[in-house]
Amino acid sequence: MTVWLASVAARLQKTPVLSQRTRYAIRALLHLGDRYGQGPIQLGEIAEAQNIPAKFLTVILSEMKRAGFVDTMRGKEGGYWLARPPGEITYGDIVRATRGSLALVPCAARLAYAPCENCVDEVSCRLRAVMLSVRDETANILDKLSLAEHVAV
Repeated sequence: MTVWLASVAARLQKTPVLSQRTRYAIRALLHLGDRYGQGPIQLGEIAEAQNIPAKFLTVILSEMKRAGFVDTMRGKEGGYWLARPPGEITYGDIVRATRGSLALVPCAARLAYAPCENCVDEVSCRLRAVMLSVRDETANILDKLSLAEHVAV
């Protein structure tokens, strides 16, 4: 059993369900949530505290700004802060903003639908039926959990 678990862990490292971008975005937003209401936080502080490459974090925080989660101010006293209270930002929102969908397969995506390669008959596909249920349950969980439940404020 231990060998099997090690094999699973190795596969998850190579192809995680959540991308590195999504995990970094969550960590950065949690960091900002810990300091909600305290003014701008400089990118370098977030990058260092969360062990995120600064260049990648710049791109991620730009995406989070476009999604409406973060505001910014340039200059010496500038930085980043949450644009909304932590309780108004759910994990589902963050995953959708970084990944585009909560679905594990393209044919189960709500907004980013695409037929799966090599699918014989989507209408009767039993795998799709399972993946639709997984997507819905994942959405139910992630849309109920907000940053507020995991920040230090």
